[in-house]
Amino acid sequence: MTTVNDVHVHFFSTPFFATLGGERALTRLGWDPPGSAETLADRWIAELDRHSVHRAALIASAPGDEASVAAAVARHPSRFVGFFMVDPTRADSNATTAAALGSGLRTICLFPAMHGYALADARAQRMFELAAAHPGSAVFVHCGVLSIGVRKKLGLPSLFDVTLGNPLALQPIAARYSTVPIIVPHVGAGYFREALMLADMCSNVHFDTSSSNGWIKYHPGLTLTAVLRQALAVAGPDRLLFGTDSSFFPRGWVRDVYEQQSHALAELGVGEDVKSKVFGGTFERLFAP
Repeated sequence: MTTVNDVHVHFFSTPFFATLGGERALTRLGWDPPGSAETLADRWIAELDRHSVHRAALIASAPGDEASVAAAVARHPSRFVGFFMVDPTRADSNATTAAALGSGLRTICLFPAMHGYALADARAQRMFELAAAHPGSAVFVHCGVLSIGVRKKLGLPSLFDVTLGNPLALQPIAARYSTVPIIVPHVGAGYFREALMLADMCSNVHFDTSSSNGWIKYHPGLTLTAVLRQALAVAGPDRLLFGTDSSFFPRGWVRDVYEQQSHALAELGVGEDVKSKVFGGTFERLFAP
């Protein structure tokens, strides 16, 4: 049986919801309160067990919430890998990022469109330098279209600049920091051609396959099966990481995403060796316990 690891699970903690309005926001959303980081971690373990998911990357989804994911990883170190969002324009970003990596968190998550900076900015490049100084670390860079569902549901503005999320802006950085694994989620989220070009030029660039990949609608005639075919042709299975973009309860783990991707790979007729790398093996290589 293929081992399934999920590289993209948002850890919507109590501090995360505090940034959106706390209990009032949860009531409007109809979502379950997360409780303590330890309580939420235990709930995710039960959910992963229910779906036979071996390990997952938990993403602290607001800058400054590294402690929530660190607590979850400390509670279940064999099951969770800690990712954390960083806004490099903040004055304390270098110190907090270094501290988070030093505490055992593994991946810096950058959202240029959300926080309004170019990847060529020296403050952003410093994040790659910090990752390079901590072997076993990676950098996750969100590119392409960016839509935060929870903000939409709450009627909150999302003043993002998606022009800052072109994957090709990563090329000189990826080349400079060639020992640092770089993860581009959603296969570029609309910048599909550019993401493929980046991966072709830089062997340290990986794709995560997470979410419903609604960006496909911007490419007439494109299907998920065709996306995975091209990603495999350019990057290969050693640089593809399965993810769901799961985030809140009571929804829990989004099994539909797994089933859609399983079906697409079946349509391609790939062997078990390819499936095992995409669904679990590449994750294990990058994030060995």
